[in-house]
Amino acid sequence: MKRVLALAGATTLIAGALIAVPSVAFAADASYRTLSTAANPDWMRGLPDSRSLAALSIPGTHETMSIHGGAWTQTQEDFGDSGGTLAAQLNAGIRMIDIRARVNTGNTFTIHHGSAYQNANFDDVLNKLSDFLSGHPGETVVVRLKQECTGEIGSCTDASGQASFVDIFDAYVNNRPGLFWAPSVTRASAAAVPTLGAVRGKVVLAVMNGARGGRYSNYGLAQFDGWNDGSSTYVQDNYTVSSVAAIATKRDQVRRFLDATSAGDASKMYVNFGSGSSVFAQPQQVAGGALGVQGWTRSC
Repeated sequence: MKRVLALAGATTLIAGALIAVPSVAFAADASYRTLSTAANPDWMRGLPDSRSLAALSIPGTHETMSIHGGAWTQTQEDFGDSGGTLAAQLNAGIRMIDIRARVNTGNTFTIHHGSAYQNANFDDVLNKLSDFLSGHPGETVVVRLKQECTGEIGSCTDASGQASFVDIFDAYVNNRPGLFWAPSVTRASAAAVPTLGAVRGKVVLAVMNGARGGRYSNYGLAQFDGWNDGSSTYVQDNYTVSSVAAIATKRDQVRRFLDATSAGDASKMYVNFGSGSSVFAQPQQVAGGALGVQGWTRSC
C-alpha cells in the first residue's frame, strides 16, 4: 500500500486506513461534513505487527484542538472543550494529531491557536490519548507538537520565568510512564520509523517544532530533521491560500505530493497538509472548494 500521513480538517473523509483528497464530489458524504457519524476506533487492530508506520495511510488533523476564536482561528468541528474534540476525532479514526502549546505558569502547557486559548491544556490532551489507547490497545497515535507562541501580533506570548519548552515537555513524559514510545521522546537521538507492533497502545512523537519553525533536535523521528513550518522532502504544508481562486492551486499541491509519496522512499513517512487559509480564503472555503463552500462545515 502506498502511504501518506494526511493532516487536514477533522471533517475529511475517513474510510478505515484510507484518506481521500477532499473535493466537491464528496458533498453527499456525511463523513466529510461531520465526524459525528464516523466510528473507526480499532482500524489498526487487524493490521500486521510487522508493518511499518511508513506503509500506512494515516488520517490526521491540522490544529487538532482549535475550536475557539472565530472564523479565522477555528479549524475543527467542535465536540467540546478539555479534549472532548480530540476524543471524538480519535473515535472517528484520526491517528495523527497536531498540538500547539503555550508555556504557562507553573511550568505547564496550555493549548492555543495563535492568541486564542482553546479551553484545554496539555494534560487534557494526554488524558484523552491515555484513555483512548487503554481502551484500544491495538492502535497508535502519531503527534506533531509545536511551540505556538512567538510574542508577535496575533500570536500568544509564553509566560515568563518558566522552564524551557523541552524541559516542560520532558516533565510531562516522565509523569506519564509508558504512554509515549520511548525512542521518540529522548534527547539522546532521534528514532527510526517504527513498526506498528512496536508502538501499539503508545503515542509516537513525530516531531517537536519551535515557535518559528525548525525542530528541537533528537525529539521525534530522524527523517523529519528538515520539518519547518513550510515544506520539506517529507512534508507538504503550503498553508497560504491567497484567494478563493487559489484553492485549485492548493488542491493541485496536495495531489502532486500524493504522487511524490507514491514514487518516494518506501521507508519514510510523508505528511500532506490539506489545510490552508488567508484573509481572502477562509479554512472552510479551502476544505469545501470554491464551488462547494455553502453548507460545508468548517475544516482546515
